[in-house]
Amino acid sequence: MSGLFAEPGMDTNQPETPPHVRRLPEVIVNRIAAGEVIERPAAAVKELVENAIDAGARRLEVSLAGGGVDRIIVTDDGVGMSADDLALAVDRHCTSKLRDETLVHISTLGFRGEALPSIGAAARLCITSRPRGESGAWRIRVEGGKVSPVEPAAGAPGTSVVVEDLFFATPARRKFLKSARVEGRHAENVVRRLALAVPQTAFRFVLDERVLFDLPAQDMAARSAALLDASEADGFLEISGERDGMTLSGFICPPSVHRSTANGQFMLVNGRPVVDPVLKTAVRVAYRRVIEPGRHPVVALMLTVPPDRVDVNVHPAKTELRFADEASVRSLVIGTIQRALEHGAGSVGVRPVLSSAPRQARIWYPPEKGAAPPIPAPAFHAPAPEGVRFAEGRLQFGDAPAARTLPPVAMPSPGAGWDAPVVSAPPATGQAEPAYGAPVQPVAADHPLGAAIAQVLDTYILAVAADGSLVLVDQHAAHERLTHERLRAQFLSGHVQAQRLLVPDVVDLPRVQVELLLARQPTLEKLGVEIEAFGGDSVLVRALPAMLRSSDAVSLLRDLADELEADENGAPDEMAALDGRLDAVIARMACHGSIRAGRRLSVEEMNALLRQMEETPRAGTCSHGRPTWLKLSKADLEKLFGRR
Repeated sequence: MSGLFAEPGMDTNQPETPPHVRRLPEVIVNRIAAGEVIERPAAAVKELVENAIDAGARRLEVSLAGGGVDRIIVTDDGVGMSADDLALAVDRHCTSKLRDETLVHISTLGFRGEALPSIGAAARLCITSRPRGESGAWRIRVEGGKVSPVEPAAGAPGTSVVVEDLFFATPARRKFLKSARVEGRHAENVVRRLALAVPQTAFRFVLDERVLFDLPAQDMAARSAALLDASEADGFLEISGERDGMTLSGFICPPSVHRSTANGQFMLVNGRPVVDPVLKTAVRVAYRRVIEPGRHPVVALMLTVPPDRVDVNVHPAKTELRFADEASVRSLVIGTIQRALEHGAGSVGVRPVLSSAPRQARIWYPPEKGAAPPIPAPAFHAPAPEGVRFAEGRLQFGDAPAARTLPPVAMPSPGAGWDAPVVSAPPATGQAEPAYGAPVQPVAADHPLGAAIAQVLDTYILAVAADGSLVLVDQHAAHERLTHERLRAQFLSGHVQAQRLLVPDVVDLPRVQVELLLARQPTLEKLGVEIEAFGGDSVLVRALPAMLRSSDAVSLLRDLADELEADENGAPDEMAALDGRLDAVIARMACHGSIRAGRRLSVEEMNALLRQMEETPRAGTCSHGRPTWLKLSKADLEKLFGRR
């Protein structure tokens, strides 16, 4: 019967004999090991660049052809290698970077002694090296694991490594590679991360004869700005924190600058570029309240950990780590980033993406040399005397204007409150409007959002900052964040004042949503929302937060139920312990309690809103992660109008 279960083509009459253990040839061992270390061209580039950095290179050039499959050239001006060192460098487990056998105090990027032998086993490798102070260079070649003798050669001080026909000796690996464009992009990301680790080293990266970046020796701030590729960011936030002997520094973009993937996150641990899940999770949690869901922040973090509290020998690629105290690392990253994000609006934001049409010829403008310096903001001037003038004080059209210019008023004090919702009704028909032409008070330098000058479409506030920049504010998004922070502060204090409804509202919902709401009844009561079961598929609403006295209970409950049902991780017994779920509820309540688009505001209310935004933490984005304000500088306006 055993033949019934035999595989097709198997000879069942042969006696079963145990296989003999045999030693694999050295060339096969190298090729197997190469599959762990060199999984794609980007991995080979990473190992070669790390070797160049460890050699003390002050300038480093990387050139790729065919995404790195056809050719990789890495040239540096480091210390170089002698003939004897060159012969050992292509032998497995030979390295000059380990001073002892503890594998604890590792100060170099490489230390395993596997990179060059692995590359030589899978490709055609040629290394030319000349030690500093020597008159001649030496060269060695390795093709598919076969090593040629070291020979004299001509070369500049330093080392030049040429890798050609990658994976020709392991065609099974080669056929699983992506297109040259994709492989080249992976290699570029690797070089960018390594360039951040050593800002004092000049980097040049060439892909298929195109120079993608050429960076001089810089400080960390300049190198981070060059590599983060966040030109839309109106500045970066510098972070600094310390905890349990660990230090964290770096630069982060405001929440309004984000990406669809985590490729914009650069992380260094003890100077080593890593892609660590602990750090990535900590960054995501730190931005959770201020960034749009599904988007990823842009950061450059430098974490320093005592060597005995981190293990870098986890994977041959050396991009994964194991921390002795992951909870402490998470707390340091989350706390440091969140403190940096608690600034008010106006300091760091996002510029609108502008593009001007290509011009065939440069437009001539009157010369500006010797012109008087621009007048400080706000740039709102009194109308000219009666008669023909270029700009009218009021729009002379039949339809109602979409932009309302505002009477000039003195700037409110920084402590002026903004209690939600306080909105003045528009003036009645026939009511006299304020006269224009009074002198405008100058904008204080400590008010980065400037002074309000107009309201566009009854939704957006136009303001002019002290430096003359134009600031645009979404009144609903801005006030939503202010209400959110106030609700959250009340919740953390343990009490949110509730206002009982004169007539309780009955909300009909699907049975699943009713159960979800009732399971979170204690949490909702802490937020001032008192509900109870009303039989069947209904919920009775008895009270709402006093701050949201004008909210629609039915609409609020339905939105809350939809949000809780869509939360895939929201188990009923976990709601009280998950700050993110509570914050999502607060965000929904803040949205309902904020002033709406289409509501007319007085100039006093607008300026009070701007001042409150400057003082409120995380006011740069609304509760849903969208920006609350945008800024157009002089350079941005000139680009928009084709002046530059």
